[in-house]
Amino acid sequence: MAIRKTAPETDSKLYRSISEVSEMLDVKPHVLRYWETQFSMLRPKKNRAGNRMYRPDEVKLLLRIKELLYAKRFTIEGAKRTLLAERREESPQVEMGFDSAERKLLLFEVKEGLRDIVAKLRRQARPAAEDLEPTLEG
Repeated sequence: MAIRKTAPETDSKLYRSISEVSEMLDVKPHVLRYWETQFSMLRPKKNRAGNRMYRPDEVKLLLRIKELLYAKRFTIEGAKRTLLAERREESPQVEMGFDSAERKLLLFEVKEGLRDIVAKLRRQARPAAEDLEPTLEG
C-alpha cells in the first residue's frame, strides 16, 4: 500500500518539481503538462535547466483540477468554466493583504526617497556647472 501525501503538505516547500507533484497527485507528468495547455491559470515557473517548478498555489490548483476531472467527472471545458467562476466569485471581494499593503507603502517611500536624492544631486550639479562656465568662455 503506497502512502500518498495530503494537501496540508503542499505548503511545506516553496517549489516542487513535476515528478514530486505528479507523485503527490498520483498522475503521470505528461498529464500535468497537458493540463498546463488546457488551463491558462496554470503556469509553473521553469528553473534555469528548463524544469517546471510548481508553487504551493499551483499544487492546490492542480488538486482542484484533479478533483473536478477525476472525482466529479467534469469535462475539461466544464472544469475550466467552474474554475473561472470560482475565481470571479473570489475577486470582487478581494482585500489587500497586510503584506501587500505594507509592500506598496514601502515601495512608495523608497520612490519618494529616490526622488529626493535625484533632486539634491541636480541641485548640486547646477552650481558645479555654473563654476565651469566662466572657464570655458575665458
